[in-house]
Amino acid sequence: MRPITYIEVDLDAIAHNVRAIKTHVGLDVMLIAVVKANAYGHGAVEVARTALRHGASRLAVARAAEGIHLRQAGITAPILVMNYTLPGEIEAACAHDLMLTVADRASVETVSALTGRLGRRLPVHVKIDTGMGRFGLLPDEALPFVEHTAGLPGVWIEGLYTHFAVADLADKDYTRHQFRVFEAVRAQLAAANHAIPVCHVANSAAALDLPEMHLDAVRAGIAIYGLRPSTEVDPAVPLRPALALKSHVARVRTLPAGASISYGRTYITPHAMPVALIPVGYGDGYHRLLSNRGAVLINGQRAPIVGRVCMDQFVVDVSGAGPVALGDEVVLIGSQGEARITADEVAAWAETINYEVTTGLLPRAPRVYLGADA
Repeated sequence: MRPITYIEVDLDAIAHNVRAIKTHVGLDVMLIAVVKANAYGHGAVEVARTALRHGASRLAVARAAEGIHLRQAGITAPILVMNYTLPGEIEAACAHDLMLTVADRASVETVSALTGRLGRRLPVHVKIDTGMGRFGLLPDEALPFVEHTAGLPGVWIEGLYTHFAVADLADKDYTRHQFRVFEAVRAQLAAANHAIPVCHVANSAAALDLPEMHLDAVRAGIAIYGLRPSTEVDPAVPLRPALALKSHVARVRTLPAGASISYGRTYITPHAMPVALIPVGYGDGYHRLLSNRGAVLINGQRAPIVGRVCMDQFVVDVSGAGPVALGDEVVLIGSQGEARITADEVAAWAETINYEVTTGLLPRAPRVYLGADA
């Protein structure tokens, strides 16, 4: 029996997307599945297992705690932590065999000291800031940092990488600039006898659009969930969206003309209107910005949101949805019959991006998994 509101995740779609991306990048390029932020809202453990079964050989997360969660679920594949790790978190990360990204001497010295105590030698990845302006070493800092790290016991540099700022735009000039900067750093390191075996720069957009940037590995995030990195990237492979957000009608009635709906009285019925109550709100991660502009599917027809989205519920106009009954299925993201509401469309209504739409879905709406890997 389904809950009143839930998130449906099609693991067959995840498997399809991973296989398609892996085929696109080729056998010689490792596929790193990015499962940070609870796999962009899809469920990190389930998505990780599916991705690893169907072509990914590694995983990437943002925080050490996310990697530890995967280890505690029994996942043994290499896991890269891509963001800064606090000194107090490094011991737990090392104990769980996570690969840390390092970009400062204090962090890598802490890793070295801990691995010595644990009797282990762990790989790390060095991040180069080629023009994103966030985490990572500036290009001229790379060689002295790598030389310092190479002299430390218990740690070795397995990977070198960067992150692109605008690979999801049609204009690839800045992305190519970033790539040239990265390649110059890599060449400088190699000339100083620091050849690094796993170099990776390509996010989903670059993995799909820029094969010359695949290098040793690509980091696929949004694409493995079947979503486009942006409207300017036309995927080179067929992608299948994996997530649907569903609920059920919680009340049906007809309001008279002049009735106000929800907080703030932002919608007043212009005439007698049949409406349905939908038990979903920003407490589930459904944006308040969808007030008076979003829509849902009922009976395969669009029902527009009227009034404000509340923490737990909102109201839709069902004038065009045919007979609507208590308990009828409601689709907020996904398909119903021939009709479909995509995460991209919801993002446009909410003035954001599809990444935020799925990642923002909160744990109160349980995930229900479908497919052979469920």
